[in-house]
Amino acid sequence: MPDWSYHPLFKPWLTKLSPGKSREFIYKSMGCIASIPGGRSFIEMLGHLHPPNELRSIVDGVHYASSIGVSARLDPNGTGAKSFSSLGVSVIEVGPVSLANSNGKEPIMKPDREEIWFPLQEPMKTVEESRDQIKRFGGPAIVTMDEQMTGCEVLTIIKVLGDIVDSFSISLKQAYELNNTAIHKNLYIHQNADELEVDQLSTLMRSNHIAGVIVEPSKIRTDSYFTESKDAPHSLLKAVRTIRSKVSQTCTMITKGGVSEPIEALELHQAGVSLLLLEEGYVFSGPGLPKRINELKLSDGVAERNDSGARWGLLFGLAILFAGIVALVFSMTLVILPYDEAFIGMRREQIAAFNPRILAFMAHDRMALAGTMISGGILYIQLSRNAMVYLLRWASRAFHVAAIAGFLGIFAFIGYGYFDWLHGVFWVLLLPIYLRCFLLTKYSRSHPSSINQSNHSAWQKANWGQLLFILLGALIAIGGIVIMIIGMTNVFVPTDITFICATPDILQSLNERLIPVIAHDRAGFGGALVSVGVLVLLIALWGFREGESWVWNTLAIGAPPAFIAGIATHFVIGYTSFYHLLPAYFLIVIYVLGLVFSYPFLKGK
Repeated sequence: MPDWSYHPLFKPWLTKLSPGKSREFIYKSMGCIASIPGGRSFIEMLGHLHPPNELRSIVDGVHYASSIGVSARLDPNGTGAKSFSSLGVSVIEVGPVSLANSNGKEPIMKPDREEIWFPLQEPMKTVEESRDQIKRFGGPAIVTMDEQMTGCEVLTIIKVLGDIVDSFSISLKQAYELNNTAIHKNLYIHQNADELEVDQLSTLMRSNHIAGVIVEPSKIRTDSYFTESKDAPHSLLKAVRTIRSKVSQTCTMITKGGVSEPIEALELHQAGVSLLLLEEGYVFSGPGLPKRINELKLSDGVAERNDSGARWGLLFGLAILFAGIVALVFSMTLVILPYDEAFIGMRREQIAAFNPRILAFMAHDRMALAGTMISGGILYIQLSRNAMVYLLRWASRAFHVAAIAGFLGIFAFIGYGYFDWLHGVFWVLLLPIYLRCFLLTKYSRSHPSSINQSNHSAWQKANWGQLLFILLGALIAIGGIVIMIIGMTNVFVPTDITFICATPDILQSLNERLIPVIAHDRAGFGGALVSVGVLVLLIALWGFREGESWVWNTLAIGAPPAFIAGIATHFVIGYTSFYHLLPAYFLIVIYVLGLVFSYPFLKGK
């Protein structure tokens, strides 16, 4: 559930359901995916949401993968515990916990105003329910106590849950009641920004058993519900600074809610907040918010640069680009080469004399392959120059997955019994270049940073642009697989036979080796499409960040050679069946719309 799927696809209809139904649908769906073998890896592949190692921290003796967590109000039933860790959440709040559970009203969603009204009487969890939720999450948790409990009851729960959790949120009253009790756990006093008890906090902070404060932003309240005020981020930041200046310079600060944009989280972090528990802003900004916050925190760092592996990647892309240009020249002139003629046992003039459309059909496949190779070369070059050079893990993964898919496509060449030596020589020369690139970049571990600070209109449009390019890459790869299968089985589709004006039986009677050569061209074209489709897909999945103009440039200049060669050759040879070219037209529409929607975000300054 990354932002590119959440905002364009799911959020519009999820907000039409009741908050409880939409919430449970999301959590249960994500939990099912995370539970199957490879499910967590699949979620990670979709969005690279896992926090970078650079953001790991230790707060009051507890290890956190990052500073981002979620409020208990976002998961009152505990069904989201299994999926949160897959979405980049490093800590969850559990509760309020009481000795007896109680049901509460469902929150009220007002999507047009981006408000969630939570019930004042919150549902309570039992100790057993809380323990189960913490175990399913598998990471650190902060247990919030029911404010109506006495200090003795709080102490009972701390003793029961103390074996699996180290942090507890208590009220000011409960803190006073536990003031003289030795508790070897982290106790945080819960406070609202508009009800700060500065003097009492100062007194309690002098004792050894209070680790810090959990602050919520100012609220708007009715008789039964409450929601964050419009100045929630400002009130939260003001409260944090007040506590820092008037209560303690060193106590741990944790905030709950009040963050809907990365810049708000960064300001709190700079003010001394150690952990942020997202709430309403997480729902409306989307599940990519933790990732965006983490990447903004890395924006001040200096990117590590290593040219060695990127040079070999650049050489790999240049080799494919050059080979594509050579193949394009041959497809526009000779069409078939001497070794093709030797295998078939016929000269091109003889084939043309029998049926000139056979050569035209072969030219169209070979020209499409050449254009795809040129596009692939451009994508590999751009990825090497702009991302692999900084040892970015996502770039190396994208490069290697696409390259391996391309190398595996070599087996499609021989699926119908023909393998030409020129392709073999090219792959043999290309393989050591790739292996050298792989060895030098396989340990790339750098995470990307981002300058994106807010949920501005360009970011909102970019979610659509990213979705369109992901769809484009997936469809190209799927199309390549289909063409490979056709090349290794039936070879022709009905519109091919109509254009050639000859059935496979007629071609077989002319020369039994003619179809294997055509099949070889078709399967090779499909294999190249798979590699290029995977590249477009992974660049779109993992490379979209504000101001990354090279991503837009790469997609803008990388696709036209394949589109032009694939479509123009059909008109040159007269193969203009609308039904046959409809998939290409559809892909061009997706491509153009993707460029339009993503331009302000990727190219904006």
